[in-house]
Amino acid sequence: MEGSERLRAKKSFGQNFLIHQGAIKAILANALASPAAGLLEIGPGPGTLTAGLLDDGRPLWAMDLDPEACDLLQRRFGDRPNFHLLQGDAVRSPLPDVASLSIIGNLPYNVATPILTRFMLESLPWERMVLMFQLEVGQRILGVPGTKDYGPLSILSQAVARVTRIMKLGPGSFRPAPKVDSIVLLFEPRADALALEERKPLLDLLHRSFAQRRKTLANNWGGWLGPEQIQAVLEAENLSPSVRAEAVPVANWISIMRRLAG
Repeated sequence: MEGSERLRAKKSFGQNFLIHQGAIKAILANALASPAAGLLEIGPGPGTLTAGLLDDGRPLWAMDLDPEACDLLQRRFGDRPNFHLLQGDAVRSPLPDVASLSIIGNLPYNVATPILTRFMLESLPWERMVLMFQLEVGQRILGVPGTKDYGPLSILSQAVARVTRIMKLGPGSFRPAPKVDSIVLLFEPRADALALEERKPLLDLLHRSFAQRRKTLANNWGGWLGPEQIQAVLEAENLSPSVRAEAVPVANWISIMRRLAG
């Protein structure tokens, strides 16, 4: 397809370019259904999605770390008045200041988790996100209590957003073909989303609580909380003294975080 033949995928950037036409159409349809004022594309590569996003007419910020990709994008789209190129790392580079955003991305697999975590923790006004992940990461985002996939990423994501699976894609949907399957997820802000200032404390609590998954919560909290405080928290949440972190529902985690903060 246009552009993809002229841009060499680089393993150091975690690049695998989407070529599945049905997936391209589905991602565009979901992203553009948003009423957001602007669009932000992460990892546009050769511009497979960029062209369709620009045709919508809203301002589009395209962020890529690869200088070669940025040169190609500038040549292809630099004359479009709604195109804004951002060369940088989506984990830490400044993001556009706009009233609301629809965020789209075939995320580089090697930094997908930190990028999503940033979008959850910062005051970025996203109205929706349509993001692609390695299937294993997507399953962790969708994880439910009592399963091996359930963990800090599941809980933070589900405390902030309604997450919907759009589609699963095999290696043949990309060039070059990765060795893993991929998944496209839709994130929409929850009406009762966890307040921004509470998200980092929740994530800190989760990392401590899941530090050793096979241990009970009481054992993971030992040395941080006293035995009486641990007992009081578990009793207040109607949780067993032998409960493990992976068995605790999202609502309880929010309640525990607030209880400890108070």
